[in-house]
Amino acid sequence: MTCAVSRALFPPERPAQPRHHIYRGRVEVLNAKTREQLCFLDKVHPHWYPARQALKLDPRGKSLRDDEILQNLPVGTTATMYFKDLGPDACFWTAAGFTKWLLPFLFFFPYIYSPRYAFTSSPHPVVTLACACHTFHYVKRLIETIFVHRFSHGTMPLRTIFKNCAYYWGFSAWLAYYINHPLYTPPSYGELQVNYALVLFVMCELGNFSIHWTLNNLRGDGSKSRKFPVPTKNPFTWLFFFVSCPNYTYELGAWVSFSVMTQCLPVALYTLLGFIQMTIWARGKHRAYSREFKNYPSLRVAIIPLIL
Repeated sequence: MTCAVSRALFPPERPAQPRHHIYRGRVEVLNAKTREQLCFLDKVHPHWYPARQALKLDPRGKSLRDDEILQNLPVGTTATMYFKDLGPDACFWTAAGFTKWLLPFLFFFPYIYSPRYAFTSSPHPVVTLACACHTFHYVKRLIETIFVHRFSHGTMPLRTIFKNCAYYWGFSAWLAYYINHPLYTPPSYGELQVNYALVLFVMCELGNFSIHWTLNNLRGDGSKSRKFPVPTKNPFTWLFFFVSCPNYTYELGAWVSFSVMTQCLPVALYTLLGFIQMTIWARGKHRAYSREFKNYPSLRVAIIPLIL
C-alpha cells in the first residue's frame, strides 16, 4: 500500500470541520485474487481531497512522498503516522512559480522617490547591470519551475503562496529602492569590483542550473529506486564531492556576488537571511540522505564545503 492510497484512508484525530459535515465510514482492503482481507480501517474521513493531505512519521518531520511504500518505511509492526491538512486551496507549482518570480524583477523603476528626485535615474552603469542580473536570476527560476524541477506534490497550499510573495516581492522592492535611488553610490573599487562580482554571479547561476538539471535527471533511466546525486562530467556538478546541496551553495554564491557588485547593505541583509534559511533546508536534506543511504559519502557536508 502506498501513501497515495493511505492518504485517502488515514484520518486526523480531530476533524477540521463540525462532526455533522463528515461522513464516517469503514474501509476493508482485500486481495484482488484471493479475496483475503489485508487490512480493515475504521472511522475513515474522506473529507480532505488528496492535494491538501500530508502524512508524516514525525509531527515535525518531512511529509512522505506519494510513491513511498509502507513496508520500506522505518517503522515497526505498528505504523503511526501524523496527518496534516495543507489547507482548503492549493495552487499548481507552475502558477505558483509565475506568481512568486514574475513580479520581483519588475520593481526596478526610478519613479517612487520624493518629488525632489522624481523621474531622476541613477547615472551609474552598475545600476542597470544589477537590474539585468536580478531579472536574469528570476527568469531562470521561472524556466526551471516550468521545465526542470520535479515536485513531490502537484500543488502548493495557497497560504504558502501569500507568504512567499510577501517575502520575495517585499525584499525586491526594498532592494530596488536603494539600488535605483539617485543618491546611490557605486562600489568602492569601481569597475574592477563590479566585473569580478559579475563573473562570479554568472558562474554561480550556471552552477545552480547545472545542479537542478542533474537532480532532474537523477531518475532519467526510468528507475523508481531512490538514488543520491553524484558528480557528472559537468564541472559545475563536482561540488557534489563536498556538499549535499550544491544548488544552495551556488545560490548563496550568486547573492554574495550580487552584494559585492552593488555594495548595498540591504542586499547583504537579504543574502544573510537567505543563507540562514538555505542552511536549514540543506542540513535537513543532508540528514535525510545520511539516514536513507548507508553508503552515503562521509566527506560531504550540507552547504559550505568542509565547514557546514
